[in-house]
Amino acid sequence: MSRTSTAHGRRMFTGTGTDTTGAVPVDYRFFHARGGNRRLVVVFANFQAPDEYGWSTGVLDTLRANVLWIRDRFDGHNSYYLCQDGDFGIEHSVAALIDRFATALDLTREDCVLLGTSKGGSAALYFGLKYGYRNIVSVVPQFRIGSYVEKLHPRTAAHMLGRDATDTDVRALDEALPALVRDSAHRDANIYLISALGDPQYKTEIEPHLTLFADYDNVNFILTDSPHAPAHDRVARRNVPVVMALVNLLIDGIAPRIGFVRNGYEDPETARPAMDALLRSTAAPGTWVDAPRVTAPMAGDEPARFEGVASGAAQVQLWENARFLGRAPVAEDGTWAWTPRTPLSRGEHAVKVLALNAHGVDSERTVVRCRVRSGREVAAAA
Repeated sequence: MSRTSTAHGRRMFTGTGTDTTGAVPVDYRFFHARGGNRRLVVVFANFQAPDEYGWSTGVLDTLRANVLWIRDRFDGHNSYYLCQDGDFGIEHSVAALIDRFATALDLTREDCVLLGTSKGGSAALYFGLKYGYRNIVSVVPQFRIGSYVEKLHPRTAAHMLGRDATDTDVRALDEALPALVRDSAHRDANIYLISALGDPQYKTEIEPHLTLFADYDNVNFILTDSPHAPAHDRVARRNVPVVMALVNLLIDGIAPRIGFVRNGYEDPETARPAMDALLRSTAAPGTWVDAPRVTAPMAGDEPARFEGVASGAAQVQLWENARFLGRAPVAEDGTWAWTPRTPLSRGEHAVKVLALNAHGVDSERTVVRCRVRSGREVAAAA
């Protein structure tokens, strides 16, 4: 096992950690607590997690708690940390690993926080409620696991249930988590569920199962209504501040009771003329540039040429998906025009246009949404 340090000076035991005391080897990563907080955060992975470790982009590095990431990779496949060929040896080995870490840290199950997104959210709920871990933060979990993997992840389904799995096997896996919620003895758990109206799985996986938590002491549900959470895989990203707030409170011994609430309501397209006028009138000379106005193409049009007005600017720049497309000078009357040297590729585009003054100060971005129908496949070049 190797040991390194993060940018925050924290010791981390990296990806070679494998616990082989159970029936199935389990890979893990571990961070020591910072600042003396005696808590353990256990992290389960979603399907798109880097190297099969969830929440591993550095967002948890500043937590004042020990952090244990568990890898969901068994014989080359995902398993929801539960089973292979219908055998639940994976579950028992994962449960034993968590228990070993808690014991080595001299922590109780009330001192642990289980965190996960999507299949990791299902695992956080499953292990928390089955094994009595007090604090659970679950983002967009699946409840009917069998049907979900059979439909959307057939290779995972074959790995978990076996290639000869029957409808009965699928239904049994469907019932594993709902039955656990219904029958768990740990109804004093602090549970935080997060979903979003923009996630199609909200109606199928979350909403039908909320009543199962009716007699739990502290169940909280956050439903996000936001243009920044338009799909299943965007909900966690939109709610990183919410998740971090919850985890930080829990590792500090505070279990908030927020009930069933909604969040979001951002409107990124809202015009801000009054605020822009205030900022413009109070800004130091040369430090304010108005956002450029785009007069062509109009929304949905073929973007053969971009034109507009950028009063007080020296040039405009055009970008798409953090890729520089090109620039155009601004004439004395404020007008500008830019024609791609290479046509934009076929399909939908959201081009961001920004204005810069002679001092290099840039403006807010103006987004142009356009569509190329002509079948050209080469992206624009500067």
